[in-house]
Amino acid sequence: MKREGQLLERIAEPENLRLAFHKACRGKREKPAVRAYQQRLDTHLTALRAELLTGEVTVGRCHYFRIHDPKERLICAASFGERVLHHALMNVCEPVFERVAVPDSFACRTGKGRLAAIERASGYVRGHGWFLKMDVRKYFESVDHAVLAGQLARKFKDAAVLRIFGRIIASYESAPGKGLPIGNLTSQYFAHFHLGAVDRFIKETLRRKAYVRYMDDFVVWGDSAAELGQVEQAIGEFLSSELKLAFKAKPLLNRTAHGMDFLGYRLFPRRVRLARRSKVRFQRKLVAYEGSFLAGDWTERELQQRVSPLLAFIQAAESEDFRRVTLRRFGRLADGLQPRDPWGQLGQRRKQPALCQSQQQHPGQPQQQHRVSMCPSSTCLSDDAGLTRPASRPSWPEAGLANSSAPPGASRTAENSGWPLFPKTL
Repeated sequence: MKREGQLLERIAEPENLRLAFHKACRGKREKPAVRAYQQRLDTHLTALRAELLTGEVTVGRCHYFRIHDPKERLICAASFGERVLHHALMNVCEPVFERVAVPDSFACRTGKGRLAAIERASGYVRGHGWFLKMDVRKYFESVDHAVLAGQLARKFKDAAVLRIFGRIIASYESAPGKGLPIGNLTSQYFAHFHLGAVDRFIKETLRRKAYVRYMDDFVVWGDSAAELGQVEQAIGEFLSSELKLAFKAKPLLNRTAHGMDFLGYRLFPRRVRLARRSKVRFQRKLVAYEGSFLAGDWTERELQQRVSPLLAFIQAAESEDFRRVTLRRFGRLADGLQPRDPWGQLGQRRKQPALCQSQQQHPGQPQQQHRVSMCPSSTCLSDDAGLTRPASRPSWPEAGLANSSAPPGASRTAENSGWPLFPKTL
């Protein structure tokens, strides 16, 4: 395997450092730390260049917090200056990691991603009768520093770059000599690269063609339970002996006709549905987001920015009925609303309780339509979701909402000006 060298000079080039700054501050320009860094940009980038050329980079300045989405995770948010360093490294080193990746791995790669992984997995589900689904127990916490450093040394020969990688890896430990921080850009690339050894073992040694991996979730398909049982044993031994990792639990071996949960979806031979956990997560987040807006904590643009990814996620599955019923029951602000001026429209709706009452259809005005993309029907919302609206949410009678006309200024054409609050494909 050819090793890559002479990378440090390219990493430390002023143009690369300036590009790294712009990538690091994307979507964060209004934060105080970013603005302070930008006010002395040339000074900070000159100092970073000097640190890179000497190999004495400053790392480990992180802010830690916990999230529950859906399980508890400890997130490490690096300081802004360290994020610039991470982007500068990956601007140059990402192509190196990309060249050693197999086509069937989909995380942290340009042109890949979650939806591409689901599409590839759906094809394998249709063509095989059995699947073996595996994931690694506490993967980020269990990455062995020495094993990862050895893998990097076999791919990079630039000693200065390896020394910087070593400092970044050693700056965090979940246990002595183990762990990568969740939330850092370099951690994503290191973690994906680390399991590349499993990819090559499965593809080259076990000769399995039907295989998909997304970070530490990976699936192998076959035509019988017996052959996949042998695959499970071989992969488990490889993880333990070569990478010092272990399966999270007993891998799931089942028929594809029974359905398989993967990346938030449930895959069947002829359809893709939402996993039950994804439905509950969507409902709870929608209620929480609109509650934050109604309480005045978020602007309408902030509400739009957070709800749009939720809608994009569920639209990849057969979810028309679920989406429509959920928006009616919990997403009152989103249901069928496409204002020309969303800030004025929703501000008016929040301030005027009369809009919550039934309205008469204006003569000559077209009937309001729900903007739901027409895909095959799916499972509807169950009645036992256990969700409650925030106390600040107004009561909107179903009959009044269904028969109400569009608010003044609403537009239903593709030529809407301004920022639409939600995508047109609700």
